[in-house]
Amino acid sequence: MGQPALLDSSRTELRQRLRDQLRAERQALIDAFHADGKPEKLLRGLRTCVDGILTDAWRAAGLPANTALVGVGGYGRGELFPYSDVDLLILLGQPADALTQARLESLVQLFWDLGLEIGHSIRTVDECLVESRADITVQTSLLEARLVTGDPVLFDELRKRHRAALDPQAFFQAKTAEMRLRHAKYEYTAFALEPNVKESPGALRDLQVIMWVAKAAGLAQSWSQMARAKLITRTEARQLMEKEYAFKDIRVRLHLQTKRREDRLVFDVQTAIAKTFGLENAEGRRASEFLMQRYYWAAKVVTQLNTIMLQNIEAQLFPRQAACVPIGGDFNEHFNEVNGFIDIAASDTFERVPATVLGVFVAMTERPDIKGMTARTMRALWHARNVIDADYRANPVHKALFLRVLKAPSGLLHALRRMNDMGVLGRYLPAFRNITGQMQHDLFHVYTVDQHIMMVVRNLRRFTMPEHAHEYPFCSQLIADFRDRWLLYVAALFHDIAKGRGGDHSELGMQDARDFCRGHGLSDADTELVVFLVQQHLLMSTVAQKQDLSDPDVISSFAAQVKDERHLTALYLLTVADIRGTSPKVWNAWKAKLLEDLYKVTLRVLGGEPHSADRELRARQREALATLRLFGLGAKDHEALWKQLDVAYFLRHDASDIAWQTRALYEKVDSDKPVVKARLAPIGEGLQVAVYVKDQPDLFARICSYFERKNFSILDAKIHTTRHGYALDSFLVTDENFAGSYRDIISLIEHELCALLLSQEPLAPPSRGRLSRLSRTFPIQPTVDLRPDERGQFHVLSVAANDRPGLLYAIANVLTRYRINLHTAKIMTLGERVEDVFLIDGASLNNPRVQVQLETDLLDALKI
Repeated sequence: MGQPALLDSSRTELRQRLRDQLRAERQALIDAFHADGKPEKLLRGLRTCVDGILTDAWRAAGLPANTALVGVGGYGRGELFPYSDVDLLILLGQPADALTQARLESLVQLFWDLGLEIGHSIRTVDECLVESRADITVQTSLLEARLVTGDPVLFDELRKRHRAALDPQAFFQAKTAEMRLRHAKYEYTAFALEPNVKESPGALRDLQVIMWVAKAAGLAQSWSQMARAKLITRTEARQLMEKEYAFKDIRVRLHLQTKRREDRLVFDVQTAIAKTFGLENAEGRRASEFLMQRYYWAAKVVTQLNTIMLQNIEAQLFPRQAACVPIGGDFNEHFNEVNGFIDIAASDTFERVPATVLGVFVAMTERPDIKGMTARTMRALWHARNVIDADYRANPVHKALFLRVLKAPSGLLHALRRMNDMGVLGRYLPAFRNITGQMQHDLFHVYTVDQHIMMVVRNLRRFTMPEHAHEYPFCSQLIADFRDRWLLYVAALFHDIAKGRGGDHSELGMQDARDFCRGHGLSDADTELVVFLVQQHLLMSTVAQKQDLSDPDVISSFAAQVKDERHLTALYLLTVADIRGTSPKVWNAWKAKLLEDLYKVTLRVLGGEPHSADRELRARQREALATLRLFGLGAKDHEALWKQLDVAYFLRHDASDIAWQTRALYEKVDSDKPVVKARLAPIGEGLQVAVYVKDQPDLFARICSYFERKNFSILDAKIHTTRHGYALDSFLVTDENFAGSYRDIISLIEHELCALLLSQEPLAPPSRGRLSRLSRTFPIQPTVDLRPDERGQFHVLSVAANDRPGLLYAIANVLTRYRINLHTAKIMTLGERVEDVFLIDGASLNNPRVQVQLETDLLDALKI
């Protein structure tokens, strides 16, 4: 046995001494980093510091001689970030007896008492090997195991047996499969606006995967060894060392800035991190933008080299006879197929025949069975991208090649992504190079501009694929009959290409698109369509989400702008792809319904059918009556309610909504008590809530106060007053918990909201809900715009502000104070930003001074 365990008094003294020592040494190392900015020195210093502390604690624990303390994971690798876990393996020569088990428990507790974040396991060598076979994570951590203290013979046995049991081929396959899953989690892009410095594609974990598989294969232990083994060039090894250093530097600063284990480079720390690097705001750009562009360019390099190195390591692990055959097609003499990859016929192919720089992507789109490029081809292409200059871009042969990529029946998205990753796309379209890695601070885009564009192209391509038809049934139906759909991809490439230049990016992008189309020989009609789409790519979403689609004038004006069915269909497809390409949070079923409704009613107008309010009213009533008959209502049961409803009600509600509300109210037309009914929304998302009660001035605010207390988000509100003085209001509300327990929630809403309306208790003051993390980092200046509508009958109130809980109730509360009547509310949430439009009237609005005061009070309500 080892030394006897410490007495309690000695243990207390040791704990205090080691704790003080750890705190002092750790702080000294961090202070030194702030002075010299050397992350590697800090990481090694923290590891050495913790090694010493753990060794002292280990020696005092009195464990048997044939035990060892082993560092695994990042700590085993020999580096420790300021707030990372200390991953430990306590290695036993034999299963622990009762005394040893008690001392182990005491030791682990001491580790925690010292203030260390410990991740630990206690195993024998045999148990380690069993776990390693079952779990690739354990196998990986043991690959980096390092003896901290204890029995070196036992540790050496573990290393030898682990190495003997390790299957390099199986390990390679498991780690690359794990990497693909991780990349899928991050949407296969390194260009998210808030990347994870450790886990995102192109970040530290990708570098670690390369090193792990190289170690497992016995090929190399460092970047320089990889260069000597010809897996990479010396230049590439230097680049990787530089990028790894840069990522570690950022991760260290993240930990120190947030004072916790934080690996996400989130908005609210980006500026602070940038300033620690000495970056400042300049040239109209934030310091954080300079930082992030550096990060993206580093991640881009790692992404490229990751592909090259894994391919080279795979070739070493899975040697096979190179099956080299000509690629076929126009580039048969320039490219070969080697084991499923495209390979240049000669090392100087790209320099000798510059057209092949674009031709390689044409060849790949025409051979969908090709898995990618060989490492040799990628290297040569990266170095040859600079052959693309003004003369290259002006060459008709090269223009034709680029159009062939855009027109390819398959492989377009992969080709464009590879072109962007290799720097080819930015060379061919200089305007695109300006937006590569450019951030967007609009609170709803979650990708850089170039990656957002790629997401839009991806969405358009998905519309064409049968396997994605269940996601986009209407879009899939429309695009199937759309002629020359490649024009949509051109519009997608240019729709945001002018972001960040100053001025209207739609107008500036329109000029770029026109120049491209004319320069590439597109017909006048095709050019006009692309230019229209780029210039008006925001039009359809604005009309659908901010204007009254029951107003014939709105539809007629929109129809006049889109001109014909082809323009309408193209704009609809681009709009859906664009919104879905901003952020998973921005798109929802309600927006989908608004856009689809606008498309269908506009299509009827373009087809020669006038958008007549009377015709629309009769059609909806007929459809609603047919539904009511299916539920057994008599032929005249609806009449008592319907005679109290005016034209506006029928035009603002779908036939299904009219039928549902009629079924709920036809026997309660003159009810003295409030009627509240809720159901799952027919659009497949959220709940529809209908409220029927004698009208009262503060009704809208009272209902909003209830939804605020329940943390429900209001997506839409339709406010109607019947001819006999009842309010018939309907709301579309959503919450992440609806799906699992909607029946209980429906019952709760119907009971509680009815009770609230009966109680007539005074309105509670609006809470100043907390802004989200993103909104606090990028606050927008609230705006309020109040103006008469075109007919002079109502006023249109538009507000824009950072979203926060209770915002709609705060607005409603102000309107109540001014005795404002609300007719419709269009609620539009764009990520962390809201842009709401209300149709209102009221006697107080006739007084200009009151209008000014109303706007002032609303602005105050919008502030935090």
